[in-house]
Amino acid sequence: MRTDGLRFDVNCSILFTELPLLKRPAAAQAAGFDAVEFWWPFGEPVPADREVDLYVGALGDAGVQLVSLNFAAGDLAAGDRGLLSLPSGSAAFRDNIAVCAGIAARTGCTILNAPYGNRVDGVPERQQDELAAENLALAAAAAARAGATVVVEALNSYDSPRAAIVSSQRALAVINEVRAGGVANIAFLADLYHLGRMGEDLVRVLADHASDIAHVQIADVPDRTAPGTGELDYDALFRHLAAQGYPGWIGCEYQPSDPADSSTSFGWRSATG
Repeated sequence: MRTDGLRFDVNCSILFTELPLLKRPAAAQAAGFDAVEFWWPFGEPVPADREVDLYVGALGDAGVQLVSLNFAAGDLAAGDRGLLSLPSGSAAFRDNIAVCAGIAARTGCTILNAPYGNRVDGVPERQQDELAAENLALAAAAAARAGATVVVEALNSYDSPRAAIVSSQRALAVINEVRAGGVANIAFLADLYHLGRMGEDLVRVLADHASDIAHVQIADVPDRTAPGTGELDYDALFRHLAAQGYPGWIGCEYQPSDPADSSTSFGWRSATG
């Protein structure tokens, strides 16, 4: 599969999970990646300083660049999909902002992903959206001091039936609302798996919103597996991204073919060019 000079990083929160957290950056480097990304890698929104130091140290020891980090999103295994739009989660999100931005400053990470969250019974959608806009502005202010951009992504309603954002149009509306308040460093995370799962025209999204996209993530549809194993034409998508001059990283955020050995999941890169 040709990748036309595009740059790929590996998401070490979905790949290499057979290894302890602090060993994953080195495993990614050994698999041929110079960069990594993570969902929030700690059990709490505000971990102990020593935990953060060990994490940052593991990245440095492995010699990989952290290119994207998620803000704390709650208990993903229990169905949480973000805290920033939730009245019950807002305080935890705000507590997390300084820690997340601090890691970005220490590592040179330039993308901070802000998971939006699910809809909540008994809470008007507009109330959630207003709270989210406030929290995104706070996160962006902290990110700016670290030289980073906050990104918002659309999920898909098959995997996350209560998610508040399940289309590129909705994600961009949120981004534009925050920008209208004077925030410049907020952009779109184009997760091609989620968008493809929702049946969006991926080439059109990439073309129409090139200036809004700060990060791209990939997995194939419908099972969130490696490129070339499902329905999406990744040869065409990579050609398009290269042709339009996409300058950023592309995060490999897919389920490994062998959960016991993630290093076997990168065969699609063997014929790169």
